[in-house]
Formats: sequence, structure tokens, C-alpha cells
Amino acid sequence: MNIAEVVIDVSSNELDKVFDYIIPANLCDKIKVGSFVLVPFAAQKNIFGFVTDIKDNSEFDNSKLKQINSIARDDVNLNSNQIKLVDEMCKKFYLRKIDVLRLFLPPDIRKQKSVTTTISYVKVIDYSILEKFNFRKNAIKQIELQNYLIENSSETKFLTSDLNNLFGNTTVKTFLKNGLLEEYLEKKQNTFAKMAIKNQNILLTDNQKNVVESVENNKENIFLVHGVTGSGKTEVYLTLIKNALEKGKTAIMLVPEISLTPQIYTRFVNRFGNLVAVLHSGLTPVEKYIEWERIAKGEAKVVVGARSAIFAPINNLGIVVIDEEHDSSYISESNPRYNTYEVAKLRINIENAKLVLGSATPSIDTFYKATRTNEIKLLSMPNRVGKANLPELILVDMHEEILRGNTGIFSDRLLTELEETIKNKKQAIIFINRRGFSSFLRCSKCGYIPKCTSCDVSLVYHKIDDELKCHFCGKRFKAVNVCEKCGNINMRNGGVGSQRICEELSNIFKNVKILRLDNDTSKSKDAQISILNEFSQTYPAILVGTQMVAKGHDFSGVNLVGIVDADLSLHFGDYRSAERTYSLITQVAGRAGRSDEKGKCIVQTYSKNHFVFKFAAKNDYVGFFEKELNLREVTAFPPYTKLVRILISSFIEDLARHTVVKVFNELKILREQFKEAFVYLDAMKSPVKRIQNKFRYQILIRLNKSKEEILKQISDIVLQSNTKNVIMFIETDPQNLS
Repeated sequence: MNIAEVVIDVSSNELDKVFDYIIPANLCDKIKVGSFVLVPFAAQKNIFGFVTDIKDNSEFDNSKLKQINSIARDDVNLNSNQIKLVDEMCKKFYLRKIDVLRLFLPPDIRKQKSVTTTISYVKVIDYSILEKFNFRKNAIKQIELQNYLIENSSETKFLTSDLNNLFGNTTVKTFLKNGLLEEYLEKKQNTFAKMAIKNQNILLTDNQKNVVESVENNKENIFLVHGVTGSGKTEVYLTLIKNALEKGKTAIMLVPEISLTPQIYTRFVNRFGNLVAVLHSGLTPVEKYIEWERIAKGEAKVVVGARSAIFAPINNLGIVVIDEEHDSSYISESNPRYNTYEVAKLRINIENAKLVLGSATPSIDTFYKATRTNEIKLLSMPNRVGKANLPELILVDMHEEILRGNTGIFSDRLLTELEETIKNKKQAIIFINRRGFSSFLRCSKCGYIPKCTSCDVSLVYHKIDDELKCHFCGKRFKAVNVCEKCGNINMRNGGVGSQRICEELSNIFKNVKILRLDNDTSKSKDAQISILNEFSQTYPAILVGTQMVAKGHDFSGVNLVGIVDADLSLHFGDYRSAERTYSLITQVAGRAGRSDEKGKCIVQTYSKNHFVFKFAAKNDYVGFFEKELNLREVTAFPPYTKLVRILISSFIEDLARHTVVKVFNELKILREQFKEAFVYLDAMKSPVKRIQNKFRYQILIRLNKSKEEILKQISDIVLQSNTKNVIMFIETDPQNLS
């Protein structure tokens, strides 16, 4: 008798285990490890589940075991390596099995929706017959369709849906019935899959060759390519992937979602053609399924995508590349919480592949592993390709600007450089890490600031829509002109957003094209492509944007970058604030001067003497790293300790507070038993106390690195304290403590 171990598709701590089911005789040859099945469970006759193992016997009484009903989907089957990865992730991140299993599924599969991957076309069978065909005089729609087809006889095919919309389904069916049209189906293709492959003979620089050879010839399996912006890291990745394909292997190339620009995937499709599959949030569910299916069938050998692409169903993996490895988007901050680097490390060890990380500004943790613990092999690319030089970074003290009487958004130096750029018919990028017109409205009399009704955050004013928006939950409110507290009619804008930057620049440079790229302007699927294409073809032009302009772009005409409020990320209550600020400045500055002409980056700051700006101005990452590492050691923060956050939230504040107290008291007892393991332990309200009407509390722990095994006991305490109507998560080394 064959017994299947099945994980039930229900998110519940109590059900986070495997259940034994009998495999019926008619399914013995069809069901295997990784199959997606339907089983009876409790009072439910049909519930989804995953087969994670098959065995000969069960420890339970076989007479009490139920049978698997059927296979839920023939097109879904995880392989043994993916099942191993699920198990390893659950152990590493203290996750439920089903939450991890769902990461491997394409959209809508669990909803049992049928995904249509074909599209219907019709073609005219014989135009001479069509022209002679006589319709009744009152058959107006049929005559119109006849004329339409004759007038467009140069077309080889017509979308059936288009003709249905224009002339009606009945009319089209009449043409099909009379043999005037023939219907056929074609498999849908994503836009990038139609691009033609271009033969490119790229000559690598000596530095690029050395990096490629080091990855190919070293026994180590994890590498960090530390290369300045414009040093040619992408060409190194392309070469390594080409080498993997020549060995019969496959590849995964990860980039931050924000860096998935048309330039990136165009470059990969141009090199590898239809062997490339692209996975990111901008695709529709059907497009994602098409790509997932191509990968699963082995039609695609190279997967390019954001962090979720690490779960792509690709076989025979040879190499994983994580570009811009420092980016915080590689950390999942929603359930299930995981670190993409750690997942990639687990996957390459299971599949005997190599992992290449790349960045101009590696995370402190990664560079520490490369220079102190030798967990990662360090490879350097210190120079830009060709004649291009790194941009000159100029710090502007905004305190001095105010003392000189300049209270505007832009410093005199930035305006002067913008005028020179426009005069020379070049391009500029202006970066502000805040969208909207202003970050908040404030009453000039009593200081009242409108806040979201569901989240404990101030609302952002968007002038174009004349609305106040919450950037946490997305709620929108009418803009207010009168203070709700005191009735004052003078509400002032506080802070500056990308909308206001555009408005100010339009007033100063009236005949210059000003474009904006942020989440507000790129909501539609093709909006980002349209904005970037327009900018690339317009001289002179200024592109204003948030982090969307910081990475993945290579415009030869950009010789100036301006950073309007460089301090914005520096003063967050987070031990990583300096690291983030250094990275952001370096990445944004790197957009300038990518041709032979040297670029400039104007950094406006109120903290000119802060060490972050001094090291950034010299492009001295190693100096910054040593300074920051010293601070981390003195203050006992990662990488010298393991930071753990237990996040507890509930719609009922008293319930959340009670749960925090309960867990905290249990942890204090644990600390008494293992004093040497705990460096820090405290409980508090989260900095953002409420999001989407859920009250949020947190417990912060710093553990001695050598005592990380205590994490298992911390996890057990959290699981045993599970309370109805309360959500609890454990995060290790979280990127965001808000």
C-alpha cells in the first residue's frame, strides 16, 4: 500500500504538519512527491494539499486513513529539490510549510481557475468568395464586416475578440458557418518573448575576464562582485550565464523590482532570445502563468526577475545571480518572511550550483562575510568600463544656503549646474526619496497634522489629484483647507515630494521637458516604459523621481544628478540608516557620466560633516565600511549580533498588548536560563503603532552570534503563545523596524 504524506492548504499553526493518506490504485502511477492533490479533510470533502513524501507504511491505523480524491492540477508538480528547499526554509525562518509551498505556485492555481494561454484569431479563407457573397440587404452588420475584411485585406489575421466587439458574436459565427472565415488558436506570448535575438560579440575587459575566470575556476560557490557603478557587472553576469548554458545548465538572475527596467530584460532577451523568462509584479496573472509554464517545461533556461523568481520551477540549476544584493526589497516583510540571499544559498547547496552577488555598495553584513569570515569570495571591479569616469560628487550645505537668503528647494549650485546642462542640451536626473507634493499638511496655528483613519501615519498631499493619501494602506481623503481642530484656514505644506519638485522646475525652466517617475506616474503596465523612452529621446530633459530612478538605468546623455534631500533616510530610527544613505547616494550618483564626459552629482544636505557624506564624496566604500563596522561592534548590532523582532498585531489593542506581555515574560524566564545568549531584550509599541486598523507591538532581541541556536526556543515560545485574533511573526535581522 502506498501512503502519501500531505500538507493541507490551510494557514494554521495547529495544522502545520503532514497528514497520511492512502493513494488509490488508479492514481499510484500518477501521484508523486510534489503533486498538487484534492483530499477529504475533517468536514470538507475536497481541500487542496501537497504531497511531500511517499512511503510504504503509516504509523497510524490504515483502516482509519482516508484516500486521496484526485490530482488537483496536472500542470503543477514540485520536484524533489523544491520540496527539500521548502523543508530547509521552514527550519531556517521558522515558517509554516504551506506558506512556503505557496511561494512555488503560479497565480490563481490555488483558486482552481483555468488559465487561458491561447488566443483566438480568424483569417479569410478566400477573398474572391468573400467579395461575391451576397448577404440580405437588411443584414447590416454582416455587410459591414464583409466590407471591413475587404478593406483590410492586407492583414493576414484578425483577433476574434476585436471582430466580436465591432460586429457582434453572431455575425462572426455566421461567417464561420458559411466558410468565409476560419478560426484558429495561437499560444499567447509576452511582449519580450517576441524580441529577436541579436548576435553580440562583446569583448570583456581584463578586469571582467578575471572576475569570470575566478567564478568559473574557484572551488568556492558564493562570490561577491564589488564593482563601482558602470564597471560592467551586468556583462560579467551575462557571460557567466552563457557559460552555464553551454554546460547544459540553467540560470536565475535576480534584480530588485525597482531595477526591472526595459533596459535590463531587453539586454538579456537580446543575448539569449526565447530562452529567457521574466517574472515580476508588473505581469498579469496570465503572463506570469505563461512564463511559469515555459520554465517548468524546460523551454526557458534563464529566469530574470525580482525576489520571487528564486522559487522558479527551473531544473538543472547552474548559477544564481543577485544583482544590487544590498537592496532591502530582497527581504520579504510580509508572510512568509524570508531573506532571498539565504534562500538562494539553500537552493545552490541543494542543487550544487554557484551564487554570485553584485553591488557597488554591498550590505555591511555581506562585505563582513567577504572580508572577515571568508564565507563569501570577494572579487573587485574598481573602474568603469571604457573612458567613463566616476561622477564628481559635490556636497552643498543647505544651512549656508539659508544664511545667504536662499530658502527655496534648490541650492544655487544645483540651479547653476542645471542651467549649464540645459544649455549644452544634455539630460539631468533629480532624486527625491518622497512622492506626492508634500509629505504632510500642518495647521500653522495649532500644529495639527491630518492622519490616516486606519494607520498611525500622516497623510501625504498629492496636488494633481488634490487628495491626501496614505502610503501604508492606500486610503484616499479629500484635501483639507480648514484645520479640523481649531478651524484655522491656513494649512501649510510640510516636506517636499516629487510632484512639487516637478512643479518648481517647470516654473524655472519653462521650455524644458520635465518628466516624473514614481509609483504615482507608473501605475499602468506600460507607463514606466513610456516615461523612460521619452526621456531617453529628449534633449535637453530633466527626469524627477524617487528610488525608481536610482537603479537599472543607463542613459549616456545624463551628465548631472541632483539629490534634493539627502538627509531623508539618514535620520530614521534604524541602525541601518547610515548604510542605506551611503548606498542611495552612490547608486543615484552612478546614473551620471556614463559616456566619455565626466558627470556631476550635487548632494544637498543639512549634515555636511556626517561621515556618510564624506566617504560618499570620495567614493570610499571600504572607508565607510570600516567606520560603520566599528560603530556596530561598539553598539552590539549586526553583524556582531543576531537581531530578532517579534511583531504582534491585532484589531483589538488590549489583546495585542496582553499577548506581548505574555510572550515577553516567557522570554525573560528564558533569558535567566541563558544569560550569555541575550545581549538585549525589550518590548514596546512599534514605531508605526497602527496599520490598516491593526495595533502593532514588538519585542526586540539581540542575541550573541555564537548562541543562535536559542532561536529555536524563542520560536517555540511564540508558537505556544499563539492566540486567536492575534498575528505574530518572527523576523531575523529585519530590514525595517517600523
